[in-house]
Amino acid sequence: MAVRVRCITDPACVWSWASEPAVRALMVEFGEDLAWTFVMGGLAREFPPEGLGHHWMDAAADSGMPTDPRVWAQGPMRSSYPACIAVKAAAQQAPDGGYRYLRSLREGIFCFARKLDASEALAGEARDAGLDVERFRLDLASNATVEAFGADLEEARDVPEVVRQADKVGCSDAVGEERVSFPTVRFQGDDGEVRWVCGFRPVEAYRDAVLGAGGRPSQDPRPSVLDAVRSFGRMAAPEVAAVCDIPLLKAEAELAALALEWRVRPVPVLAGRLWERA
Repeated sequence: MAVRVRCITDPACVWSWASEPAVRALMVEFGEDLAWTFVMGGLAREFPPEGLGHHWMDAAADSGMPTDPRVWAQGPMRSSYPACIAVKAAAQQAPDGGYRYLRSLREGIFCFARKLDASEALAGEARDAGLDVERFRLDLASNATVEAFGADLEEARDVPEVVRQADKVGCSDAVGEERVSFPTVRFQGDDGEVRWVCGFRPVEAYRDAVLGAGGRPSQDPRPSVLDAVRSFGRMAAPEVAAVCDIPLLKAEAELAALALEWRVRPVPVLAGRLWERA
């Protein structure tokens, strides 16, 4: 395994949602040459009363990723900590380190206005992500899972000098502690070479970091648009463009053509849409 990846993030971080095209593009371009670990940084122990809707709209404008900020008026999450702990529970049984479950949470939060801050709601997402729900419930309630999340919090708050130099230090307002901005991704090669990507960046920045850490691109060709949707499940057009390495307009046109053939179908979101197999 050439490059170990530690992605410091949070299920409710909209800039991490905006970065999903880059993450999925790396998964395709470098495949098994990357070993992913998702570190739950703890965005908010308690969200502010006014919510984060304005941040969501900014991220949607910059990334093209679909969002529905009405959740902040209709039934907002109280905290992102339960969702973070749930991802740590999922990682204990999922071969992908909990990524599919993390993705399910993000779609629920950002696109479908789901209030994912309680055990039953989080268990429902585990079922949809193909996990053993009873084992998930046990892991979700275990002290070991809470301790694993505590270790993740410490990692996110141990700000390295390279992040300070990039001016990518955030603050967990509820407790007044500084932390890295989300997402912050650390790439380390077998030879010890380390590269960082801090905050929302284009896919090229991630690719350069992987190559700088010694990553080797897969020799497989990029997937077709239909194969990409088959592989990942729901996708937004910017993700399809990044994964297939095609212009965004071409991705949108091919998705529309596939929809006319009843091979994919759109999933409406207030600002944008997802696409899934028909």
